[in-house]
Amino acid sequence: MRVLNGLQSSGNLHIGNYFGAIKPMMDLQQDSDMFMFIANYHALTSLKDAKALRENSVDAAVTFLSLGLDPNKSTFWLQSDVKEVLELYWILSAYTPMGLLERAHSYKDKVAKGISANHALFSYPVLMAADILLYDSQIVPVGKDQIQHVEMTRDIAIKFNNEHGEIFTIPEFRTDDSVATVPGIDGQKMSKSYGNDIAIFMDEKPLQKLCNKVVTDSTPMGEPLDFESCNVYALASLFLDDSGKLELADRYRSGNEGYGHFKKYLKELIWSEFAEARERRAYYQANPDIVQDILSDGAKKARAIASEKMKIIRDAVGIL
Repeated sequence: MRVLNGLQSSGNLHIGNYFGAIKPMMDLQQDSDMFMFIANYHALTSLKDAKALRENSVDAAVTFLSLGLDPNKSTFWLQSDVKEVLELYWILSAYTPMGLLERAHSYKDKVAKGISANHALFSYPVLMAADILLYDSQIVPVGKDQIQHVEMTRDIAIKFNNEHGEIFTIPEFRTDDSVATVPGIDGQKMSKSYGNDIAIFMDEKPLQKLCNKVVTDSTPMGEPLDFESCNVYALASLFLDDSGKLELADRYRSGNEGYGHFKKYLKELIWSEFAEARERRAYYQANPDIVQDILSDGAKKARAIASEKMKIIRDAVGIL
């Protein structure tokens, strides 16, 4: 079973990325043919600073490796190192109805949030379709907000196959409903674009300050707190098993602690979760050549597959 996913290199990865995509991918790499890439072409939709994009791409690679990606079990590369994805993106554009793109929720949401509208942002689902279809991906783990993009990929692939035969594998999305949408510090979906994210790797004091900013209601100390509607509880529960969630809910109901206590507890959960990852991160940051070698090896494998697939696609559409 081939599983594929990629994350943008538009800034520090956050805990929404971790629970929504990275952790499920790390779990899946044990029993699947895992393909994972750093989506630096996609990052251009929101990041126009060349230096920052280069630095973020390297940092994203270090972060993936630090969080447990095993290059011996997974194919790991930089999106821009496999140029065939852009050729396929253009070919698929000829099979993508405008109405399909106009219905994309993600595009509408980002424009509504003030992100500048451009063609790359509008056609983002077509490039994502190329990412998926180029490698005959069978499973694409996504957050709730990305399900529509996988469905659009399926629509494009089916339209292409109807005209040229069974060339593309029709992918399925996979999502964990319990973490499909991770809230940010303001209660909305966590996103770098919205500026409400908690980065995975922060120093301890800034992390506590950010946790202190998580929006809560005005229930005073000494009264029971509503854990079900609390952003702090929603974030903390991501790090807890069922018994831990029940214990935390009981603490909320007791009225013996205020939101300040729970924000401190949230910081401790985050800090503890990524303790080993911070050590691995320090190692990879001190050995950048190792990171580059891993990406180069992954790109070589991905290019070999992409090159063979593009021969079939070019022949189907008549490109010499």
